[in-house]
Amino acid sequence: MFSLQKLVISISLLLFLPSTGFAVEHLRLATTTSTDNSGLLAELLPPFERANNCQVDVIAVGTGKAIKLGETGDVDVIMVHARSKEDKFVAAGFGVDRRDVMYNDFVILGPATDPAGVKGNNDAAEAMAKIAHSKSTFVSRGDDSGTHTREKQLWQKAGVTAVGNWYLEAGRGMGEVIVMASERIGYTLSDRGTYIAYSDKTPLQIVSEGDKRLFNPYGVIMVNPARHKHVKVDLAKGFLNYLTSNQAKQLITGFRKGGKQLFYIAD
Repeated sequence: MFSLQKLVISISLLLFLPSTGFAVEHLRLATTTSTDNSGLLAELLPPFERANNCQVDVIAVGTGKAIKLGETGDVDVIMVHARSKEDKFVAAGFGVDRRDVMYNDFVILGPATDPAGVKGNNDAAEAMAKIAHSKSTFVSRGDDSGTHTREKQLWQKAGVTAVGNWYLEAGRGMGEVIVMASERIGYTLSDRGTYIAYSDKTPLQIVSEGDKRLFNPYGVIMVNPARHKHVKVDLAKGFLNYLTSNQAKQLITGFRKGGKQLFYIAD
């Protein structure tokens, strides 16, 4: 006779067996710390995951590292914000079907005391030059991110070689850099979205904004399946279609922190 003990053991084993009927597909996404730190992904990804019975595995790093992950085929999709690097990624055959998704802008942040006298200057390169010449502390991402790339472009435009005790390379994400600059009573360059999301964690203020050189567009690219056969083409295409759909656009434009809009839809 089949004992009660054996019955209980058998049922317990069945409960712990994986069910192939409920397997969830995974899409690997390498994206920037700004989209993650801002909280946007927490709003944007769930509808796609529910509609496609999948999970988006997010790797939040600087744009340079995200692109490297795409080149090596460690992800299916990248969503980044450094157009020159994106174009090189596609031109070299690593990515296909790049699409504009959204934009915001960069802002230069600094302490209320503004020791470099930057406040109100809407020429970003001139503002950066003042910070350098005053030897005021500047905390850089220093991580080959889109923000770091733009920072280096501004130093070049300003004719400044950013070296010295005043210049600190953090090698960290945007949120952490904002906190670090706050602690050092220094300046930093940030995307506006992350600054808004962290505004209750920092006393730093926007001291320079509005320069056209601070425009910050985000693009999404599928990793080229011709180079990496394991890329989940259908799911990746579906994700690109979703990010450029009316549903996603409404979520992006409706995403706010403290009543302020963080991202805008690309034309």
